[in-house]
Amino acid sequence: MTHQTKLRIALISPRGPLYRHRTGIWKKSMRYMPLTLTTLAALVPPELQAELILVDEGIQEVDLNLQADLIGISMITGTAPRAYELAHHFRQRGVPVVLGGVHATLLPDEAAQYADAVVVGYAEQTWPQLLRDFVAGQMAPRYLQAPNLSLANLPLPRRDLLPTKHYTTPHTIEATRGCIHQCEFCVVPTAWGRHPYQRPVAEVVAEIRHMGTRRLVFLDLNLIADLDYAKALFAALTPLRLAWGGLATTLIAQDEELLDLAARSGCRGLLIGLESDAGAALSETRKSFNGRLDYRELTRRLHERKIALMGCFVFGFDHDDQDCFARTVELVAEARIDLPRYAIQTPFPATPLFRRLEAEGRILTTDWSLYDGQHVVFQPAKLTPEALLRGTEWAWKKTYSYPEIFRRIKASPQLAVALATNLGYRYYAYRLHQFYTCDAPLVAAPSA
Repeated sequence: MTHQTKLRIALISPRGPLYRHRTGIWKKSMRYMPLTLTTLAALVPPELQAELILVDEGIQEVDLNLQADLIGISMITGTAPRAYELAHHFRQRGVPVVLGGVHATLLPDEAAQYADAVVVGYAEQTWPQLLRDFVAGQMAPRYLQAPNLSLANLPLPRRDLLPTKHYTTPHTIEATRGCIHQCEFCVVPTAWGRHPYQRPVAEVVAEIRHMGTRRLVFLDLNLIADLDYAKALFAALTPLRLAWGGLATTLIAQDEELLDLAARSGCRGLLIGLESDAGAALSETRKSFNGRLDYRELTRRLHERKIALMGCFVFGFDHDDQDCFARTVELVAEARIDLPRYAIQTPFPATPLFRRLEAEGRILTTDWSLYDGQHVVFQPAKLTPEALLRGTEWAWKKTYSYPEIFRRIKASPQLAVALATNLGYRYYAYRLHQFYTCDAPLVAAPSA
């Protein structure tokens, strides 16, 4: 395909149920600045001299009259219906559409029904090739992740193409991809396997220096998947005098050397999937390693090093009954977890959890817009869907009641920050219906 004028490429991240709400105290997007669109923009071959348009529907509206030669849409499961809606609209206008992201990777045949091409897996090598093929009039219907994928020598994300001022946390970076674990509910091993991909430490440090900030968030799904790499990274970060947050597992607190290095490198907060206090539930989800360290001791070790903990719990395991909500709320308070989060177990498509529940006839709906962690899309084992939904809502409200907030954070290593974030989460916890439209009718369980 030969273009007489400059090639125009639009890259879109569709809106989800939460991120499009920026009312009340939320004047900015509630999530960190994403890297997907800016990374894809950086990967556009320079010789194409393309004009790039980036639209994150979390902070912007998509112009349905947008003029472009090619549109790329990256989707997660919860945003798939919106992605398909946009794809249909632009294809009706004669604009070719490429779909990618985790949902397209999990269900490429479904995505192919709405796209001219589908990118499966990480796109560092396939996206540039797709664009060259498109310009040559030879775009294939599907592009698969290259087996020799490398994260070395990549161009810096085009952060200049998104309005960073609209994000609560605009400075984000990525050092690794993937995770070595195989939790039953997690999309990562299903979509990308269990191989950890790493950027050279020197390149991560160089990018941070280029960003010119000392406060940032690592978006890596598990920053300590490779312990030796993590230790080398933390040692290299130490001279930069950063204050950073990221995602890890409970294993970080079981390695004193690793935890000390993280603290010295500027780690001030970690998001850790604690999931449940019940050993049976952890075994069920293949995350038994969480049970090796009492959560109270985990928090104590982090707080000793002035690291705050955002602890994430899941309700809806087969071992969960009506008592799980109160038990978890009490544990959260006793362990003094700085910023707790609760989610309803969600069987994302193609994961081992989805396949198991589907085989048992327990999937209630495949309306992907409800696969957001706050709707019940399967039949629980020991609870009704209504009880699971309302119990989760109760846990949010109880945990973020004023007495419980002050009970938890009085010993926080960063009291002012903990108070501000907890009050923000209180606003959210008491408005779950508004954010997630949780009053949508529950899907009835299949009749016997």
